[in-house]
Amino acid sequence: MTDYRTATWRLIRSRPRDGAMNMAIDEAILRAVARGEVSPALRLYSWEPPCLSLGRGQPVDDVARAALEAAGYDLVRRPTGGRAILHIDELTYSVIVPHGDPRVTGSVVESYRGLGSGLMRAMELLGVPNLVADQRAENRRDEGPVCFEVPSDYEITAGGRKLVGSAQMRARGVVLQHGTVPLHGDIARICSVLIQHPDPAGVRARATTVERARGLPVSWEDAAEAMAQGFSEMLNLQLAPADLTAGERAAARELRDEKYATREWTTGI
Repeated sequence: MTDYRTATWRLIRSRPRDGAMNMAIDEAILRAVARGEVSPALRLYSWEPPCLSLGRGQPVDDVARAALEAAGYDLVRRPTGGRAILHIDELTYSVIVPHGDPRVTGSVVESYRGLGSGLMRAMELLGVPNLVADQRAENRRDEGPVCFEVPSDYEITAGGRKLVGSAQMRARGVVLQHGTVPLHGDIARICSVLIQHPDPAGVRARATTVERARGLPVSWEDAAEAMAQGFSEMLNLQLAPADLTAGERAAARELRDEKYATREWTTGI
């Protein structure tokens, strides 16, 4: 455990939501934390229906819209950067905390490294072997439209394959970092819903799931337990189970309808 003073954060386990609502909830929590109305949060969630999310600045033209619709997948644009992720068969986490907290002070890369210790411990608790996180990424110039093709700085790999993808934004004095942990299934399913149709074999060679990495199935519930324990141990946190406040729920509904579910936000036009 790093030498942080003990802090109490909320642990929010959300029921599955569509892509627009998931992004809206994260931003609603950020706004409430910024106003000092609530304590920081570790939120754990999933997506229903499965959803392709684009990074904040990624062109919507990367998406094969007809193939996406035929597959029954949703589409949303994240408020954070990075490249496309297909949210299916996964655990998603978000951390929302004031920038003054020592766990996230410093640069984006430095805060990635700090929060990454909790992610790394969670993967260890799940029995994933051959984990590496403490290194700079190489060959970023080769990055394509798929987030899981290339690890970013200090992201977690298992056996040389990317296992956890994360992205971050800073607004109103608050850090929002969210990311995805693929639990099972074909990591290359995303290729069919992108215009460039990246090589599925190449994606499978560079990325993996928890099940594939450890050779055993894993449930969302077990992954969530490991995530909470990993953050608690490594960041010296007391995680108090909590629901969204009434204010956060109202703000999330408004943000979903007026921002994340709109054509203007999704297309970037």
